[in-house]
Amino acid sequence: MRVDTNRSKIELLINQLDLNEHIEQFQSFFSREHSLYIEGDQELHFKYIKSLDKLEFKAPPKVSDFTNIKNHLKKHGVLNFEQIFEIVKVVRYFRYFKNRELDGIIGEWMSKFIIDVKFTEVEKYFTNDGKFEENLDETLFGLSARIQEHRNNMSGALKRMMSSSKLAGYLVDTQVHFINNEDCLLVRGGFNHVLKGAVVGRSTGGFFYVSPDSILKSKEQIRFIEQEREAIFYEYAKEFSAKLAELQPFINFIDKEFTKFDNYQARVLFAKSKNMQLVKSKNDSRIVLSGFVHPALHNAKPITVDFTKNILMITGVNAGGKTMLLKSILASAFMAKYIIPMKLDEHKSHIGSFKSVLAIIDDPQNVKNDISTFAGRMQEFSRIFSESKALVGVDEIELGTDSDEAAALFKVILDDLIKRGQKVVVTTHHKRLAALMADRDDVELMAAIYDEEQRKPTYEFMQGIIGKSYAFETASRYGINNAIVKEAKAVYGDNSEKLSLLIERGSQLERELKQKHKKVDDKLEELRLKELHIKETREKNLKELEEQKAALKRSYDVAISEAKSAAKAGDTKAIHRAMDKANKKLPPQKEELIKRHEKFKVGDSVKYHSQSGLIISMKGEKDATIEVDGMRVRVKTKHLKHTQIQKIKPKTDVKVQVEKKAGLKCDLHGMRADEACDELDKFISNALINGWDEIIIYHGIGTGKLSFAVKNFLIAHPSVKKFEDAPQHLGGFGAKIVTL
Repeated sequence: MRVDTNRSKIELLINQLDLNEHIEQFQSFFSREHSLYIEGDQELHFKYIKSLDKLEFKAPPKVSDFTNIKNHLKKHGVLNFEQIFEIVKVVRYFRYFKNRELDGIIGEWMSKFIIDVKFTEVEKYFTNDGKFEENLDETLFGLSARIQEHRNNMSGALKRMMSSSKLAGYLVDTQVHFINNEDCLLVRGGFNHVLKGAVVGRSTGGFFYVSPDSILKSKEQIRFIEQEREAIFYEYAKEFSAKLAELQPFINFIDKEFTKFDNYQARVLFAKSKNMQLVKSKNDSRIVLSGFVHPALHNAKPITVDFTKNILMITGVNAGGKTMLLKSILASAFMAKYIIPMKLDEHKSHIGSFKSVLAIIDDPQNVKNDISTFAGRMQEFSRIFSESKALVGVDEIELGTDSDEAAALFKVILDDLIKRGQKVVVTTHHKRLAALMADRDDVELMAAIYDEEQRKPTYEFMQGIIGKSYAFETASRYGINNAIVKEAKAVYGDNSEKLSLLIERGSQLERELKQKHKKVDDKLEELRLKELHIKETREKNLKELEEQKAALKRSYDVAISEAKSAAKAGDTKAIHRAMDKANKKLPPQKEELIKRHEKFKVGDSVKYHSQSGLIISMKGEKDATIEVDGMRVRVKTKHLKHTQIQKIKPKTDVKVQVEKKAGLKCDLHGMRADEACDELDKFISNALINGWDEIIIYHGIGTGKLSFAVKNFLIAHPSVKKFEDAPQHLGGFGAKIVTL
């Protein structure tokens, strides 16, 4: 019951702080459901998280909870294959990490996983996607082959029936229908003269869905075989469960360790996906935020705030971001408590630790509880008094009552909360309350800033001052008549205006100080940029060098591929054309900074990139045709350089022999199994020698013995990559397409 209460409090706080979407995205990175809080030593957990953050690794698979699995094993029950595979997934993932032979605490952690041989005997029967490896059991393999044979027979029988001249007059269409789990033909009345079978349904047009007797018999045989398979699967499940029951301590260990690892990896991968930082709360009550961005805001101005004192009082312009600043402070403390990634400058920020984070934000008044706003606020404050070492946020503390009375009341309330070890951040428009608290050493003032020139909030904050609400300006900005606003200012009075002037003067001084700070920061930034300039230049040069290397490699591969294609064509002219085409695919060279004035003429020995050649013709001064290794290439003269090699024209002597290659098909009809295997072995050898990578083998359907022998031979052959039944127009189940 207490766990449910705590969970509901956390869910309420997440909703109040506008963190719902952020937390949902974070929880989607878990492999299985967990609470946000990691039980145990938080310092140790954070150490593992930071170590894991330095690694690149694949996310673990989705895994179900082990509670039911472990209870079954305790009672010596039989697990199904799905439950067994859940354990296999976890062990395989830890083996993936263990095989990386990592250093540091992650490597030490992975070294603790010792996988028993009994487990590997179970694991080998499961594929990567959790299917049972039937090929490891000869009986299962044979049963699967029999099922496939029956299905092939059913398919063939249906096709023969549809092509039968006797049945043609009764067929409504030439499709195979699947009705009530049966393969059927749609026929007209009177079909029973030419077709024996069971009617399994009627169409809307009054026709009959009929499953032929031969199909029903085959299906019945398949059901019997499936029962045999299930019996074998159950025996395997019993055997596996018995072995896993002996490994219960190991299963308990990996279950517990995977829960910890899942908590770590979810935080690391979520932070990387959103470019966020991992921050843990410190062992004090200070809160210093630098560059913090609330996850609910898009394109927001980063928040910088120093909340080292007991009370932070936020005042200032309406709609200036006071409530979001309060939510940001509370949200940062909440996320640091649970080590949930956030966006901030982790090196300049410091977030303390609090037993609980509490928010009084919403208006508690509603019809159902028949309670006023102020009375509801008092109820919420009464609950806070029972807490200790909490971070409390109160939005619009004066909400719902007289301002002068509220100022005195809330001053005393805040004093009492501080005595109880609470840390409080409030937003208020109470100048009196702010004035009462301003002279205290444990109170920090902060004001939302208003842009006088543009007459709108800046969504920035200054510390150390009381901010003006700018109620009149806000009214004008949202459409209230200027005459009404002017009259309201007159009613407000001179004394109140003087107080506002004092507040504005303090704001002006603070702004001037901020501008001076900005100049200093700009100077520091300028120095930092100069310091990084050399490093960036070096990295840029290295990057360009790698790109040029990659470009040259790609150009080389293209040229080689084109040359090979030309050689296979058996045509010298085709070789030349291919080389020209390959040359055009080479990456363009950068223009030289200083223009060269070299002149070239026919007969000059030149160097083009890394190749030496001879100019055999010129077209103006900019284009030349050169001969390189017996091939002619048209190039720009700006890419040529003079060399000292002798002007000897290379001799081109290209001879291409194209052999007639063996056929692509092998017909084994009428052969015995041994004879067919010998013939198939010779055929595959000849196909490999002649360079074929795909062949077709005809073995027919018949009794299935020859098909079975061919299949086994292809499975065992080392040069066969894969094979499958041929398409219907190439022989269907009576032929195999083989990839070598």
